[in-house]
Amino acid sequence: MDIQIWQGDITTLEVDAIVNAANSSLLGGGGVDGAIHRAAGPELLAHCRGLGGCPTGEARITPGFRLPARFVIHTVGPVWHGGDRREPELLAGCYRSSLALAEAEGLASIAFPAISCGVYGYPLEAAARIAAAELSRSRPPGSSLREAILVAFGVDMVRIYREVLGAA
Repeated sequence: MDIQIWQGDITTLEVDAIVNAANSSLLGGGGVDGAIHRAAGPELLAHCRGLGGCPTGEARITPGFRLPARFVIHTVGPVWHGGDRREPELLAGCYRSSLALAEAEGLASIAFPAISCGVYGYPLEAAARIAAAELSRSRPPGSSLREAILVAFGVDMVRIYREVLGAA
């Protein structure tokens, strides 16, 4: 799978799926979660109400509604508490669960924000290393996935993604 880095607004990408760094209610919030809900329109919130939430480290899929992306994969990243509350394992689970849902739908392209790196406080470099490791894993035979895009809102995360992927 080809891994790209892109700086900008994830809601503008024309990919099969964008990943939403959601809270466990899946009913919208701040940061990328709020931006995705605003761009997708009220249909996304109505659909998410029927999902019953999502535990940390797992993912759920919905239509993209008014987004250019066909689907939104909502995943709940861990809040950083210093790394001794299974945060790395849970963050890796976000990527694995999201990729598995994309493959189950036969999707070819997926874009990820920097999960847990906003208000959840995950250290940027540590989160980028987990993202790179999970996206670099071999995909199952017959996997539909061809491209993963790591979306950075700011230039600092672009630099970190480049450094981490260059070392991978």
